[in-house]
Amino acid sequence: MTWAMLIYKIFRPDEWAALQASGETLGAPVDLADGFVHFSTAAQAAETAAKHFAGVDGLILLALDADNLGDALKWETSRGGALFPHLYRALRLNEVLWAKPLPLVDGQHVFPGDMV
Repeated sequence: MTWAMLIYKIFRPDEWAALQASGETLGAPVDLADGFVHFSTAAQAAETAAKHFAGVDGLILLALDADNLGDALKWETSRGGALFPHLYRALRLNEVLWAKPLPLVDGQHVFPGDMV
């Protein structure tokens, strides 16, 4: 059995709604500015939330299979020298495996326990 390499995208509610409505997105304002869609691994997601979404409630966490994104997904050095997944094309709704709320509890985002 092969295991999927899941990567994660954090969206604000309006960004998630726009993806659902149009079927694809070039991402959030930071993605548009940088020219690619930013993702995080499970190990990176909490730090990404704390750094870029501190105190923001109502977020949605999306999971995608990195292997399904093809050659447009590049692993590039970013924060602290770690490799982060960046998608150099539109993210398609049909590539999202699941979307779950990312609640804010006592100032911290609570991630699903089954993230891998």
